[in-house]
Formats: sequence, structure tokens, C-alpha cells
Amino acid sequence: MVLANHRHGGTEMIRIAVVIGSTRPGRRGDQVARWVHERAQKHAAAGAVTYELVDLAEVGLPLLDEPVPAAIGDYRHEHTRRWSELVASFDGFVFVTPEYNHAMPAALKNAIDYLFTEWNDKAAAFVSYGFTGGVRAAEQLRLTLAEVKVAGVRSQVALNVFTDFTITDMTEPGTFTPADHHLPVLERMLDELTAWAGALAPLRRREPVRS
Repeated sequence: MVLANHRHGGTEMIRIAVVIGSTRPGRRGDQVARWVHERAQKHAAAGAVTYELVDLAEVGLPLLDEPVPAAIGDYRHEHTRRWSELVASFDGFVFVTPEYNHAMPAALKNAIDYLFTEWNDKAAAFVSYGFTGGVRAAEQLRLTLAEVKVAGVRSQVALNVFTDFTITDMTEPGTFTPADHHLPVLERMLDELTAWAGALAPLRRREPVRS
């Protein structure tokens, strides 16, 4: 496993991935993720934290096809090894997820299930969207991530399709137009995420133990 280890001017740099959790054609999550990424970069303390967009549609993982359990870390496929190296390079994650039938998208669950150690002792924050703000998807995501030893921060951005998007045709993605009150919540959430990712750093430096 490749452990995240980044330094900037003698201080530890925290790397955060903004993960686009939907791979559906015509999705709205790419617009949301770009907003998160742009605002996060503006809000970040100079040199202390960096943000990178990670699009599961571009990662292109098939349905889980590794014959050995993820906790063993014996990856047989190149797509898994690439995903392992990418996830391991980050200290924390902002998951941008829609809600499909009270749950996260299957592609996001699948991406989490591919790995184990690479997720351990990191922090996560959640930006959800849907008819009811996507909160049930985020709750399910919190439970799944807890099992792979990811700590979820409390603050969360919940976006409503009817009030935070301008949509004239529900078969089209429309335009993301978030209400102003979401920005301070997003910034508070990012501050929590950065603090937790930093606090967990000593655990990430330990030699990983395979089960």
C-alpha cells in the first residue's frame, strides 16, 4: 500500500479527494463536485491542504472482481492496483453523492468495497443531493465507511433538487444554483475534515496490519 506522505515547506500537507459518487449519464453530481472543489480551494489555508477531483466514471471500476478479500491486499487486477494507489495517496475525502432509492449509488459502494487498508484512519465529509437532500444516502455511506475505519465529520451539506438546481426538464441535469446558506456549512465541514484528517495522521503512519 502507498501511504499518503506529503510535505510543504517543512509542514505536513493534507490531501483531500472530492469524489464524484455518481456515474450515471446526465448526472448532476459533477456540477456539485466542481462547486465543492472551487470553494474548497478558495477556503484552504495556503499550502496546508490541497483538493483534487476524483470521478468514479473516469476511474471505471467494473463490479468487484477480485478473488481475494480486500483486507488481504493481494490485488490481481491492474484497475484495482491503480485505484489502491489513488485512494492511498489521500488523507481525507469529500464524497458527493446522490440518493438512489434511500441509498448511495451502486458504483460508489462498489468502489469502497474494492479496498480496505487504503481507507483506514482517514476522514470523510459528505455533500449529498436529492429530492430530500440525499440525507439517507449519506447516512448509509457513513455506516459503510465506518466499517473500513473512516471517520465521518458531523457537518454535512444537503442539497435539494427542487431548490438548489434550476431544472426545466427533469430528464436533463439542469444547472446547479445552490442557495447562499450552504456556503458557511460547506466551509465549516471542510474545516472539520481538515482537522480530523490531521489528527488521524499518526495512525496512518503506522505499519499496516493485514488481517
